[in-house]
Amino acid sequence: MENKGASRGHPRRWAILAVLAVAVFVVSIDSTILNVALPTLARELDAGTSDLQWMVDAYSLVLAGLLMLTGSLSDRFGRKKLLVAGLVLFGLASVAAAFSTHSWELIAARAVMGAGASAFMPGTLSILVHVFSEDERPKAIGIWGAVTALGAVTGPLIGGVLLEHFWWGSLYLVNVVVVAVAVLGTTALVPESTDPAARPLDGLSAVLSIVGISALVYGVIEQPRFGWSSSRVLAGLIGGVVVMGLFMLRQKTARHPMIDLAIVRNHRFLGSSGTMAVLMFALTGSLFVLTQQFQLVLGYSPLLAGAAILPMAVALMICSPLAPVLSKAIGVRGAVVVALLVLAAGYGVFALFAKDDGYPAMVVAMALVGVGMGLAQPLVNDVLMTAGPAEQSGLLSSMNDTVQEMGSALGVAIVGSVLASRYAATYAPSGPAQAKRSLDQAIEAAKSLPHPAASSTVHAAKAAFAHAFTASEAVCAGVAVLGAVLAAVLLPRVVAPAEEGAESGAAGGSGRPPAREATV
Repeated sequence: MENKGASRGHPRRWAILAVLAVAVFVVSIDSTILNVALPTLARELDAGTSDLQWMVDAYSLVLAGLLMLTGSLSDRFGRKKLLVAGLVLFGLASVAAAFSTHSWELIAARAVMGAGASAFMPGTLSILVHVFSEDERPKAIGIWGAVTALGAVTGPLIGGVLLEHFWWGSLYLVNVVVVAVAVLGTTALVPESTDPAARPLDGLSAVLSIVGISALVYGVIEQPRFGWSSSRVLAGLIGGVVVMGLFMLRQKTARHPMIDLAIVRNHRFLGSSGTMAVLMFALTGSLFVLTQQFQLVLGYSPLLAGAAILPMAVALMICSPLAPVLSKAIGVRGAVVVALLVLAAGYGVFALFAKDDGYPAMVVAMALVGVGMGLAQPLVNDVLMTAGPAEQSGLLSSMNDTVQEMGSALGVAIVGSVLASRYAATYAPSGPAQAKRSLDQAIEAAKSLPHPAASSTVHAAKAAFAHAFTASEAVCAGVAVLGAVLAAVLLPRVVAPAEEGAESGAAGGSGRPPAREATV
């Protein structure tokens, strides 16, 4: 077959993209679909708060921790092999999750699902680099990115529909159907590709990457429960930083390092990975408070709350294919900067108008956020995937996925902290003690109070939440503006092929060897 630099790419490239989109969609929806089922799981599995937390976190923790390793393995042993193996593992774990009868069983199944997702996620993007030509690659990555974001945004809606008509296990059985389609399609259509100069895996690098990233993610995801000053949070964050420092040191001294540090240092990688972290931080942080606004303030059911986010999904799907057109007109750097400023404007509308003008203002804000995400994400993905040689696309893809996971976790942690602190600071000093902790606890506490006191408690809690909502969305807007500055400084104007155009750091050269053609 022709490689990615050929004029047309693989003859079945669009069918391959459809298969890979199916695979990435199932893992994307699974990152958010469980949220709407937590009350049901608490009742059906007699799950406590800690159990529910780990049902969500076990998946993200294992996924993020293994991504670097699985991306490296896919380059060495075959991207198609890892893709199929990961899908099969994900599907089997989904069956186990669907028929879990105890909390620990579901937590364990979710962890195995994370391991499966880590095996096939890097392949979905790296394979695109090898089957599409340079001209068509941005469009293909745009569709891939749109499907990824669409899955995360529509996960609550899909979950709400399933819970409305079926039992909670259907949230996982639907994965089995999607996985079966993806496995069949991958086996029939997707070509195998490897790094022709693959080196032996450095075991110490693999262990350090797993421990370091897992510790960082653990510290971040535990922050909302225990606070930044908690010993377990600090241990995770500080320990993770130390171990990742050792990992970087190992890459300098190892005979066969897992990653080329010259890639990590060049402008193209720094700018794209930093911008990607900003995008995911703002999106997941905003969705964290937005779902509470829909359900607790506006009184929407889980199903209606999921449907209410559709304007964002529609705008994202429309604009993602337009990203390459905009980049050709004003350059990649200019397009990403414009997209991030539109994103910031959307969060600004949330912060300034949503609490007073209700859902109509939120539709405008969500449309702006969808436009910004749709224009920025495919371009940033494309820059990142050309930050190194094509034969290392599996590792580059896994680094991209790791950055997204870290950005998402930080978004929930930091925006959640702002929400909680502003709520506590502005809640009127009256009513039950638990009402001062969060809006949902205030509503729950009001159920046991006489009518006048209950009404007063709920009113005070919603007023405090309105202030907290404004502050949280303002943080997302500010982070998006900082991302625009980062993009303006570090991103290239034009994405040249990695072999020819990888930008360096301040030293002026990436220091990496020329790219070799991958075997496909």
